[in-house]
Parts: sequence; structure tokens; C-alpha cells
Amino acid sequence: MKPVGHEGLTELLHRWSQGDRDAAERAMSLAYDELKGLAHRFFRRERSAHTLEATAVVHEAFARLVEQDGIAWQSRAHFIGFFAHVMRRVLVDYARERNAAKRSGRKETVALTESALLSLPRTPDLLALDEALSRLAALDPDKAAIVELRFFGGCSIEETAASLGVSTATVNRQWRRARAWLFRELAPEGVEAPPS
Repeated sequence: MKPVGHEGLTELLHRWSQGDRDAAERAMSLAYDELKGLAHRFFRRERSAHTLEATAVVHEAFARLVEQDGIAWQSRAHFIGFFAHVMRRVLVDYARERNAAKRSGRKETVALTESALLSLPRTPDLLALDEALSRLAALDPDKAAIVELRFFGGCSIEETAASLGVSTATVNRQWRRARAWLFRELAPEGVEAPPS
């Protein structure tokens, strides 16, 4: 995915870091299509009956970002990486609320208008993935950051490398190891990891 207005976005992010709220709004406007694309890529892997829309995730994540004070945005890649983290939090919070509603007997309302984009029904349970990813972050924060950017942010290997300031070879190697670790953590007992 080609970044939109890379130079303009970086300048706006620096101004946002200095407390310029107008720059925050303009940065979001400039990056909106790219951020929505990240959310769409995540939702393509989700179950087809998902009740949350990519647009709603982007708006909620941005609202949470604006509430954060003191973030010194370093670059477009730093912004996208942090956005992927906030998007993960939005999705996990939503999954927890949905699970609580199911336990209390409330019916879930289907409000998804982008269901054609959601194709793969067998992704890991979001809450289990979040817990496993938190355990991985305690063991190896770099691998956890790569998973967050790749899985939640939908970033390519190249985008992930740029965001973390490492080589694509490092990202490839760490991504393979992180996936193997997560597979062991999330797979049902007796299921062996596929060869890489």
C-alpha cells in the first residue's frame, strides 16, 4: 500500500506532537484511507457475522489516539504502528463486550455493511490471541510488535520493517518465529504446527 501524502503527514504528526489539535485532525484526514485499509485487511480475516465495521474501528481508534497526550510522533511508520496497537485495543474491548452480552442473554445486533470483505471464518479467537500476544510481549517485545503490525495493522513485511527500523530479513525471521510460538500457544492440544 502506497502511503498517502507521506511528507505532509510527517509534518502534521510533528505539529500534533507539539500540541496542535488541528494538526491531529488534518493528519487523520490525510491518513484516513490508509487507516481504513488497515482495518479492512483485518476484517477480511474475521468471521462473516462480525457486527463491527472497519469504519467504526478507525473512528474509535482515532478518538482514543486524540485523547493521548505527550506522544512524540517520530514518523508516518511510528503513527501507523501505534494506530495498529490502538486498533487492537478497540477490537479486544469490543470482543470482551460482545462476550459479556452473550453471557447475559442479550441478542447481538448485526450491523455489518461490509460483509462481502469478510471471508475467512477460521481466525484465532481474538481474546485468546490478545492474551497470547501479551505473553509474547513479556518474553520478546520485538516479536510481539511485529505480530501486532502484521496481524492487527495489516502491514506488509516492508511496512513493518520501516515502522520498527529493522531490515526486512529480520522481520521475516522474527515473523516466522512469532507465528510458530503463537501457534503452539493457541493450537488445540495434540495439533502440531505446520512446517514453515
